[in-house]
Amino acid sequence: MASAFAKHEVEYMFIGKSGAILLGYPSSTQDVDLFPKKTEENGKRIILALREIGFEITVENENKIIKGNDFVQIKTGPFDLDLVFAPDGIESFEKARERMIVVDNFPIANISDIIASKKASGREKDVLDLPLLEDFQVEFEKQRRGDL
Repeated sequence: MASAFAKHEVEYMFIGKSGAILLGYPSSTQDVDLFPKKTEENGKRIILALREIGFEITVENENKIIKGNDFVQIKTGPFDLDLVFAPDGIESFEKARERMIVVDNFPIANISDIIASKKASGREKDVLDLPLLEDFQVEFEKQRRGDL
């Protein structure tokens, strides 16, 4: 996916538990959560990239992606994918991009943004993850500073 998105110049970052996992969080998830930049052109590039890697994009989802609907769930591909154009707790794509981390060519939201989004969502499953994610954040930041 990262290769197809790079080829089509999609502006995005991983968020949610999938983003945390890419940062080293020891867990699993049922889907991939992406925070794409909300522009019509970026939406068109997303559709091209997703089709290239085997997603079937319905006309309805194509329109939602191009418009940048807040949340677009796609279950017609090699894995379940959530496109979250307006994640709770993150003020803007541009601000999140300033804090973004790139690991092995994967653009990933900062762990602080991932946690802020989970807090703001208020979903029970996200609230249950918060203590573990916050503990992971402490260790992750120590590692990035070289304290370990």
